[in-house]
Amino acid sequence: MSSAPTPPADPTLPMAPLRSGRPPETPEGVLARLAALGIAAETLRHPPLFTVADGLALRDAMPGLHVKNLFLQPKGEGPFLLLVLESDRQVKVNALVRALGVARASFASAEALWAELGVTPGSVTPLALVNSPPGRVRVAIDRMLLEAPVIHVHPLVNTASTALAPAGLLRFLRDLGHAPEPLDIPPG
Repeated sequence: MSSAPTPPADPTLPMAPLRSGRPPETPEGVLARLAALGIAAETLRHPPLFTVADGLALRDAMPGLHVKNLFLQPKGEGPFLLLVLESDRQVKVNALVRALGVARASFASAEALWAELGVTPGSVTPLALVNSPPGRVRVAIDRMLLEAPVIHVHPLVNTASTALAPAGLLRFLRDLGHAPEPLDIPPG
């Protein structure tokens, strides 16, 4: 059994290949893919953001809704789960996974995150599905985000945020062969 590829310790070195064996997409590459599809996107560079709290000071410069992402591994069989939530939502993870018909799940390891999505903790984003073949990761997006005019996601790194319309994100994911699901947040 081979171990999952991991990112290099030195960020200036080339990234290790994904579970698929191919190199991960770059932030520039994912932004170019959005542009090639005609999806309007505006990216703001900023200091690294590892938590929702880290990004609070930047919100005035980035109007719209912001996201937090949970990358989960179901207990037993089934694809990984990527839950894309409005950043201020207080949720119970177990209730969310049950709402999706999954009995139990836990947070995936950093190694699994890298192997499946090609990003490191703090940089999780639905745009990272560019690195995952369809069917490996099930993505569910908070309905609140889908109804917003603009949302902000990381372009594969936590040193930038990209503003785009939810319809553009859905188009991007569907173009990659993924089937994003709307997620209704169950009451606490």
